Amino acid sequence: MALKPIAFCTASILALSLAGVAHAQSQSDQGASAASEGNGQPAADDIIVTGVRASIVGALNVRKESVQIVDSVVAEDIGKLPDNNVVEALQRVTGVQVTDRAGGEAATVTIRGLPDPLTTLNGRNIFTAAGQSFALQDISANLVRQVDVYKTRSSDQIETGLAGQIDVKTRRPFDFDGFTVSGLARGIYNEQADSFNPNVALLVSDRWETGIGDIGLLVNGSWSRTKYRNMSTTAGAFVPFATENPPAGSGLAPLERIFSGWQPGLDYGLPTAPGSTIDYNGVAVPYYLSRDAVFSSDLYGKRERPSVNVALQWAPNSSSVYTAEVFYAGFRGTTFNSLQFSFVDWWGNPGPVELYDGTNIVKARTVDDVYGFNSGDYATNKTDSFVYALNGQWDLGDRGKIIGDVAYQTSTNKGSFIAMRTERVANQITTDFNAGGGIPSYHFADDSLLTDPDVWTVAQLYDNANKDKGSAITATLDGYYEWDEGFIRRVKAGLRYDDRKAKSYVRTQDAGVLGVALSTLPEDALFTNSDFMKGIADVPRSWVLADGGWLHDNADMVRDLYGLPTSEALSLVKTFDIDEVTMSAYVMADGELSIFGRPLRLEGGVRYVSVTTDSNFFDRYNDGALTRGGSQSSKFLPSFTARYEITPNLRLRFNYGETLRRPNFTDINPNYSLTGDLTNVGYGSGSAGTADLRPTHSKNYDLALEWYFERNSAIYVTGFRREIDGLVVPLTVMEHIPDNGIVAGATENFAITRPVNASDGVLKGVEIGLTYFPTYLPSILDGLGFQGSVTILDSKQNIPMTDSAGNITGEATSQFFNVSKFSYNATLAYDRGPFDARVSYVWRKGFLHNNEARLFANPIGVWYRPEESLDVQLTWNVTDRIGLTFDATNLTKSKQQNYYRFDNVGNADQFNLGTLQLARTFAIGARFTFD
Repeated sequence: MALKPIAFCTASILALSLAGVAHAQSQSDQGASAASEGNGQPAADDIIVTGVRASIVGALNVRKESVQIVDSVVAEDIGKLPDNNVVEALQRVTGVQVTDRAGGEAATVTIRGLPDPLTTLNGRNIFTAAGQSFALQDISANLVRQVDVYKTRSSDQIETGLAGQIDVKTRRPFDFDGFTVSGLARGIYNEQADSFNPNVALLVSDRWETGIGDIGLLVNGSWSRTKYRNMSTTAGAFVPFATENPPAGSGLAPLERIFSGWQPGLDYGLPTAPGSTIDYNGVAVPYYLSRDAVFSSDLYGKRERPSVNVALQWAPNSSSVYTAEVFYAGFRGTTFNSLQFSFVDWWGNPGPVELYDGTNIVKARTVDDVYGFNSGDYATNKTDSFVYALNGQWDLGDRGKIIGDVAYQTSTNKGSFIAMRTERVANQITTDFNAGGGIPSYHFADDSLLTDPDVWTVAQLYDNANKDKGSAITATLDGYYEWDEGFIRRVKAGLRYDDRKAKSYVRTQDAGVLGVALSTLPEDALFTNSDFMKGIADVPRSWVLADGGWLHDNADMVRDLYGLPTSEALSLVKTFDIDEVTMSAYVMADGELSIFGRPLRLEGGVRYVSVTTDSNFFDRYNDGALTRGGSQSSKFLPSFTARYEITPNLRLRFNYGETLRRPNFTDINPNYSLTGDLTNVGYGSGSAGTADLRPTHSKNYDLALEWYFERNSAIYVTGFRREIDGLVVPLTVMEHIPDNGIVAGATENFAITRPVNASDGVLKGVEIGLTYFPTYLPSILDGLGFQGSVTILDSKQNIPMTDSAGNITGEATSQFFNVSKFSYNATLAYDRGPFDARVSYVWRKGFLHNNEARLFANPIGVWYRPEESLDVQLTWNVTDRIGLTFDATNLTKSKQQNYYRFDNVGNADQFNLGTLQLARTFAIGARFTFD
């Protein structure tokens, strides 16, 4: 939709071209572009495009004019990025895959299969709390002018981020000719939660000619609230059980669970062939592989995202521009998880079992006198992130520029969690671990008692909190000079100083079984859900437990019931305090040659980076014992790009660059985070960092061929390869940790998972993209266009294999985590007269999501089934200033499902794990712009 079709859209497209030529400049260069586009006058041969077409064509122009390989998402008008947040918008970018869609939104981004992209805001590195990257879903789409995804890197870009760089550009007052006010209001219906959710935004901008030069001020704010419901049901992990006729001398009863004689966490799990045996008490014991549990999660969540962007610009003359800006992004989230968990285990009264044909895997079974628990879990999360920046640009005649920038940012995240379990022994449970489509079915003989608080006993309490803080002060100085003739056309150099601080705090206390009936709690302390996964899974629809909101609001009273310290005596304990100073410098040059009468543009440079880290780690299981750490590293990172115009519309690009990914601060904290033996496997689990974890280094090769066969149409093919040294993967070993303070699930043995620089890895692939707006369509079809892409990936990483003592005995290989070997997206766009529309479909092949801690007898890999999303957006421009919109997401009501598999062992049917129903949403809204 174009609410200012001529003045604004022309200026935007012209600005995109200028930004592309400047490729990976700092945010200072982008400020210059913003200042220059205020006059907004198109060239004589420009074709003005509006609506959804302007967004697609604008992104195409960014790629066409950039030296680097860049794909973009462009808002074709104020407040109209075609999605709710940045992550959702990125799923339609070539080579980008998103996952973790719980809560009605996508959360995780990978670029060409690699995680942890560098996240920048107007070219400045940003982060959330003590992390190394920013939660992009916290940036409202209403604040965004453009999002650039850099697949390749040059020496003037910040060196971190193996995956690439995601740069989010916000608006500035010199983007506009004068006074502008723009707003939007949307109501979004979440079908699964049956909730209506507001999303509002307002932008006010103006600029004035004064006696001291041009001055502009912009204020842009956004607020959204979402209430959502996540419903999932899961078949538990595998453990071995004796058969109906265990051999003499084993000491095992029929169908009794086997706790020893086998090694939990074998990468491939235990053998599944009929008649497979375990050496138990010196006897070869045939076994069945069965799930030890089934469980369901009914999670009710609410999140709010306030955000504000304020920018003040001053151009005292035609050769200098100063920009001061403040950016704030907030997050307020609460979740109440109504969890139902039941063992399907041996308690002395085993029932019949049904096996999958040709295996020893149990498909269905019945067990009497089975233990289970419900848990009311309530969590809060609050984040406040601020960025304050001052930028100045000074022209060196008409051929050069100096840019200085200083930024200070701070980000704080606070969270809390409280959970009360209630328990009982049910008469009988009947389960089918895959009743169809990978979804389990289970019922109790007394399902009606699930909602009776008299049969539930109040059990354990879990109570913890955390706080993470991060801050940074960053200063950059860049400059360049250009020539019109000769081989060298531009030389650019710069310096960057960054002092990053991060702190983390935590508090934990648990208590054992309280031993009173749930019905003794106040009536308002109870919660009973309804219609759980109705029409999706054959499982109990309703159960009673402690209301999470009541637990949170009455936390001290609950703590007092368990004899735990109350809030007056509680405090957070520091776990780490890290100061990381980075100093970098770069120099690069652009050159141009003529080959066969066509221009060959070259760009080469080198970046030097030095990082010094001072660390303090505090062991909360050992009276806060202090461990000091530190490291210093430096490296030269070269880059080279060549762009050859075979014809005016056919371009060939090559890029070589090197990047680093520094460890997350939590990954270098050697202190434990422990969880007791909560599911009767004989030991607990936990995690810890690796103090000497080193940065991951990547050598990157890209080759692209691009054919711009019409003004607004192109097809491009890109081949790429990433050679990665020091790839970080999880390693789990068994450790003995005495006097650890664990109350619930007391144990001194733990399977501890640590990140390690396991090996080298290689990722390679091909991207194919097409943007096509035909010019020959008749009448009503004129305005129809298509944008789509296909990504094919192949990856390999080495995973250490260990014995029961934690010794590395060898290596196995797997593909990278969160990498689909094949994915595609397709968008059909229509833009004619007052109407425009967009129908988008995204699909990705199944992928390895993570490796489980080695606790059970199943393969350690957790794979996700193929994922899809079908979205629709319609706009009616009532006038050139007012538009009405309708949006719908996940029209296919897709599910998120996973299963166990490692290498070629495991599958989605016999090794199915969880099923999460994803929400479908519908939204109506109105937008306006006046100037």
